[in-house]
Amino acid sequence: MKPVADDRFGGAIKRAVVAGATGLVGRELLQLLLDDGRYAEIHVPGRRSPQVDDDRVRFHACDFEDFSFLPTVGVDEVYCALGTTIGKAGSQDAFRQVDFDAVVNLARWAAHVDAGRFVVVSSLGADVRSGNFYLRTKGQMERALKQCGLNSLIIVRPSLLMGQRGEFRLGERLGAWLMRPLSVLMIGRFKKYRPIAAANVAKAMKRLAESKFGDVYVEESDQLQLLANGYSSTL
Repeated sequence: MKPVADDRFGGAIKRAVVAGATGLVGRELLQLLLDDGRYAEIHVPGRRSPQVDDDRVRFHACDFEDFSFLPTVGVDEVYCALGTTIGKAGSQDAFRQVDFDAVVNLARWAAHVDAGRFVVVSSLGADVRSGNFYLRTKGQMERALKQCGLNSLIIVRPSLLMGQRGEFRLGERLGAWLMRPLSVLMIGRFKKYRPIAAANVAKAMKRLAESKFGDVYVEESDQLQLLANGYSSTL
């Protein structure tokens, strides 16, 4: 069942959910959907309301455990850009509550309401066997999502994200400073390690949601850059 076209927004009928809409990628995603013109409703669950003045945006304060307040029918796309750092979260357990538990809870809700597509930000190098806690958690998250019974799961794995965050992250600032001059040397199989703008990740996520359905898709950072530039996915 699809929502009825809303004449207030030029007959727009699409309905989306954006979790993490106040973050680096999420902010870009939300603006892209608003600029699209086809969305009558964009539901934003979170702890903070996005700084957007638009009647199509429906903010829902929540703790990411229960999503029963969201629409139960007609959800075309669910975008998940939830993420934090161990430093900001305060502990590995608190980090996992955001980057694993909250993401999987949202995916289970999406599967329950038969949402069209679930598009999630993971990380380059995500692997359940990684010795790095961050990458191992991301790998475990991906594995759990594949078991949720989603109609279509799209996983994007960006490299170091570039953009203006709301908070200062020393590690990312140093990484960006070091990686910029090295990017031109990253060719061939190393291209996926080049830093990528958050805006380009968002563009790629939207393009993937419009073109992929019915399976599990994983896009590495170099492919995200191509998609953002207007090229087709190799999948």
